[in-house]
Amino acid sequence: MKRKGFIAVTMGILFLLMAVLYSTIGSQLSDASGLKTDYRLLGRTLYKLDISWPKYTEHFTGDVFGVAVNQLAGLVYVAQRGDNIPKVLVFTTDGDFIQAWNTTTLEMPHGIFLANASKSPSVWITDVGNGPYGHTIKQYSPSGKLLRVLGSAGKAGSGINPLQFDQPAEIFVHSSGEIYIVDGDGGMNNRLVKLSKDLQVLWMHGEKGSGMAQFYIPHSVAVDNYQRVWVADRGNKRIQVFNSVTGDWLGSWGSCFTEDAPYSVRLTPDQKYFVVVQLNTNQITLLEAPPVGAIGQCKVVSVIQLAEDIKPHLVDLDLKTGALYVAEIGAQQAQKFTPFTLGGGNL
Repeated sequence: MKRKGFIAVTMGILFLLMAVLYSTIGSQLSDASGLKTDYRLLGRTLYKLDISWPKYTEHFTGDVFGVAVNQLAGLVYVAQRGDNIPKVLVFTTDGDFIQAWNTTTLEMPHGIFLANASKSPSVWITDVGNGPYGHTIKQYSPSGKLLRVLGSAGKAGSGINPLQFDQPAEIFVHSSGEIYIVDGDGGMNNRLVKLSKDLQVLWMHGEKGSGMAQFYIPHSVAVDNYQRVWVADRGNKRIQVFNSVTGDWLGSWGSCFTEDAPYSVRLTPDQKYFVVVQLNTNQITLLEAPPVGAIGQCKVVSVIQLAEDIKPHLVDLDLKTGALYVAEIGAQQAQKFTPFTLGGGNL
């Protein structure tokens, strides 16, 4: 009995120490001075801020709207807006600055996506500008050479043949080469479009509203490993889910977004969690990913509460290391969060 009592006391002490350690991590980070460390961790501690990334922040000269990672090359592409500034900055995942794209073909970048990292990587950027290059989606080489333009440059529209956009918000290029586009970011279109690898429209949902498969400012899109498409339906404060093959509506999540809308949706490499950004409440929320065949309701696992006016917009993850990169409009920077480990365990 004494031995059992000793074990119970010991386990209780260890549990208390673990709880103190978790709370200390959160409080130390939230109490530290400076913008980069001004945040709190709520729920499970899954990520911690990498204060060393990037090594020099003076390269950020505009409003940072998007970020994309090439996990194999170890590169991070950051899209920013502003007059007479480079629209894309390239860093290593270690924080070194590589180059800036001083391209005149890009007006107002919104979403950015790194496609086909293993074979022939390219960077896709949605352009919501109103000038001669706007309302398009552009494919660039890793060094910034323009390769392809989707849409009618400078002409907002809803056409399918030829394809037109009005402030396209984001693009997701699947490993199969199929393309998913959410269009638009406040324009005339409120639609999800799937294109084949040869750019033919396979299916589309394009009706404005709050009903099933209707959208109001679809803002971000991601595809999981189980033939499901997840769309951040910003104006309706929900995430909608579709079958990636047929386009059939599978369900929606809204209970987690009563205070603020989801702006960005991405999956962790292990497909266990969704990373969702809420700009107005300055939160990065991790939701539990549902199993195959079930959508159910969303479940919050962890929250990174950023400081006021950081305004996180879109995110991307390093599919090799699990590191999370966040584009922040208000703070005019991108930040890196790394998976938190305790006792050798990962996410």
